Amino acid sequence: MTAKATREALGETLVTLVEGGVDIAVVEADLSKSTTTAKFADAYPERFFNVGIAEQDMIGVAAGLAVGGQVAFTGSFAVFATGRTYDQVRNTVCYSGLDVKLTPTHAGITVGPDGGSHQMIEDIALMRVLPGMRVLVPADYRSAKAAIRAAASTPGPFYIRLGRSALPEIYSEGHEWEVGRAHVLREGSDVTIAACGVEVAQALLAAEALANEGISAEVIDVATIKPIDVETLAASAAKTGRVVTAEEHSVLGGMGSAVSEVLSEVCPVPTRRVGVADTFGTSGNPDELMVYFGLTADDIAAAAKELL
Repeated sequence: MTAKATREALGETLVTLVEGGVDIAVVEADLSKSTTTAKFADAYPERFFNVGIAEQDMIGVAAGLAVGGQVAFTGSFAVFATGRTYDQVRNTVCYSGLDVKLTPTHAGITVGPDGGSHQMIEDIALMRVLPGMRVLVPADYRSAKAAIRAAASTPGPFYIRLGRSALPEIYSEGHEWEVGRAHVLREGSDVTIAACGVEVAQALLAAEALANEGISAEVIDVATIKPIDVETLAASAAKTGRVVTAEEHSVLGGMGSAVSEVLSEVCPVPTRRVGVADTFGTSGNPDELMVYFGLTADDIAAAAKELL
């Protein structure tokens, strides 16, 4: 499979789900071509609602459809779908436990030239603190398809973080998503690298580089941030004695924070968090920004060697 963006999974997977009998409606905020929900609109126009540039209304309409018995998916960009709509997501969707699935695209700094105003690096923190919200971060196109299928078949609120840039293949065809499960992608004994999303591929590259230096790194895809897989993370931390977390998100409140929180209670070990420091994004191409913000395989490997 050629490299594909996780956002490319959205529209086509929703079409497939309806073809399979799932009663889905999609609500978009004027970004259907970018999010790929336009594919759903073309196939099922009677199930598609474009509210225009009115993201709060998007959540309200989705909530109404969910109350009416449909599985409601929403689009837009992550910066708008979580930041601008926070009150509606909290008080309408989560408070009532509605069957609304937030599936925005263009999360993280790999949005690229759109710059800091559009590079959402606080969304995991915002969503994982909400009672009842499940938070999924796919690492490639196939896992994104699996995440969407899992959310559609599991009642209640979901947040699925999708991106704009193409990512290399991690999972094979037919991969299924188990909500709450992390995946050990590479066994190791010296250090654990817990990554999510864009950073999973970087973590695997870092592990290869470390192996060339005689360092055995275990790589875990923390695919579900909430509920987090405490058992898998604790077992790995107990084995290696040190953990590096890597995410395309602020180091404050994201996956690294979630991992640190649970390990501090069940298996405290020295930890380093690779992520965006306490700052906004900036304009540039995705590869440049990965270097600029210290999110590359080299940065992950350097953090691992610090712990050693």
